[in-house]
Amino acid sequence: MSIDRDVLEAVREMGEPELRRLLMLAQARLQTHGVALGATPPDIKVRSQSVRCGKPTCSRCPHGPYWYAYWREDGKRRSKYLGKLDELPEHVAQGIAAEDKNLSFGSTGS
Repeated sequence: MSIDRDVLEAVREMGEPELRRLLMLAQARLQTHGVALGATPPDIKVRSQSVRCGKPTCSRCPHGPYWYAYWREDGKRRSKYLGKLDELPEHVAQGIAAEDKNLSFGSTGS
């Protein structure tokens, strides 16, 4: 199930108090569905990537940068597309860009 773009935009515009309330609501909803929440959040790394589109005649490859979140779940490496650089809030994008220089990953598969 994908999240509506209007909902994503509303979340991006929320301040800290609203985000905390949203987090509490999401945690409560997950618990009502029987999802046990651990005491520690998963170790999530965020990095930018340039991506090849695969078109043989594309002269603008690679495209991006695009932002992805990476974490481990059930022993497998998972990833989630987060958006283009200009779609992330400025303070988040700046903090991630500084950390991204120190991160290194192997293959980029999900």
